[in-house]
Amino acid sequence: MEQRECQTWRERRKWIIYMMVLVTLWTRASGQVRYSIAEEVKEGTVVGNIAKDLGLDKSTLKERGYRIVYSSTEPPFRVNQDDGILYVNRKIDREEVCDRSKVCVIDLKTVLENPLEVHYVAVEILDINDHAPSFPESTKMLEIFESALPGARFQLQAARDADSGSLSVQQYKLSHNEHFRLEVKDRGEDRKTPSLVLQKTLDRETVKTHVLLLTATDGGKPPRSGNMTITVDVSDVNDNPPVFTQDSYHVDLKENSPFGTTVIYVNATDMDEGSNGEIVYSFGNDVDTRVHKRFDLNPVTGVITVAGAIDFEESGRYEIDIQASDKGAATLTTDKTVIINIVDVNDNAPEIEVTSFSRALPEDSKPGTTVALISVKDSDSGLNGKVMCHIGQGLPFLLTPSLQNNMYSLVTKSLLDREQQSQYNVTIVAKDAGEPSLSSDKTIKIVVSDVNDNNPEFSQNPYTFYITENNKPGQQLL
Repeated sequence: MEQRECQTWRERRKWIIYMMVLVTLWTRASGQVRYSIAEEVKEGTVVGNIAKDLGLDKSTLKERGYRIVYSSTEPPFRVNQDDGILYVNRKIDREEVCDRSKVCVIDLKTVLENPLEVHYVAVEILDINDHAPSFPESTKMLEIFESALPGARFQLQAARDADSGSLSVQQYKLSHNEHFRLEVKDRGEDRKTPSLVLQKTLDRETVKTHVLLLTATDGGKPPRSGNMTITVDVSDVNDNPPVFTQDSYHVDLKENSPFGTTVIYVNATDMDEGSNGEIVYSFGNDVDTRVHKRFDLNPVTGVITVAGAIDFEESGRYEIDIQASDKGAATLTTDKTVIINIVDVNDNAPEIEVTSFSRALPEDSKPGTTVALISVKDSDSGLNGKVMCHIGQGLPFLLTPSLQNNMYSLVTKSLLDREQQSQYNVTIVAKDAGEPSLSSDKTIKIVVSDVNDNNPEFSQNPYTFYITENNKPGQQLL
């Protein structure tokens, strides 16, 4: 049975990869080509024929100088400069390239150098079900008071699956037990958090220990799964869980808030006496390391303070599970969610990148000739991230917006004359719309190359001179 399932999976995986390699999707009038390919295909797999999709032939590629342009991180692709075919250059692990992003796209640029022509290539990396769900721990111990009321909830650690979308964790299943049922809270973005809910009162004298099996299953075909064993020890005495004084907690926090800034105060009460009524606050089991690095929770007062750098561009919202637990022998815990909305401030200056640049510009270039392509970006949002660019006055150049977002073309505005000026230093200034506004600039040097546009000229016309008679033959006259 296992061998037949494995063979079926291999055959299905080959079929998926084969279908996904048929990748040519569309070519826009703006010169953009988009492909899709599955992760983990073999090195050398053809992604697509860029030249063919752009309507170029082999002779054109050789004559005009065809190449691929990429950022500081070299993508797992290479392009054949003779025929324009894009290949997989090394094994692609989608989870490594794009973490847990829903859509994984690698952007490339290809350039025809003479005359300058830029095309944009986007390659979407499609996920395959190559990971099974797994829990942070294989066993979980719970202590529950026998007088706990039906409806009491006990949050469990969620399973994680490195795959994304429908191939991540899709459902949980709990082994049958008349005292418990499973409830799953969908937090979006492939985050489903399971909780154990008491549906029938426990009796320690009848059953002291309950052993449950929690199974997480992904959406693959066939699906993969992972298990966690939950052992519930039933104990006595403490019969009142803590109760938070508010139904919900919401707060706005400015990014770059100093360390130690008070974010919010949470408070819970417990009707029990003594140690059974003393409350300790803590982060929930499912709170990730990002939250622990950026926030502190005082276990006694319930005050949440800033403990690390808060950056809106990294995360604009934190949804934090807070637990209030008493100090009874059989601890009772109540969960509450605190939502912290990060408010953006204008703390990022625009960045300018010259993506393509013709360093030598013939002096007979016609007005409208593209000199360079400029891209700008600003990590802020809203008006803080809205960027406008301009160049200085009195130059024979114009900076015009491109069809691509945040792209500009530097073009000639008038005819050039190398004999009058052989080079220009053009300063590009990018300024955002934040308050106060931030700006940056970049200067590029443009050299005007000579063309044969001037006839020889004599310094005088006509030449008039005088000679004396009786000169010797061969004597210089002028």
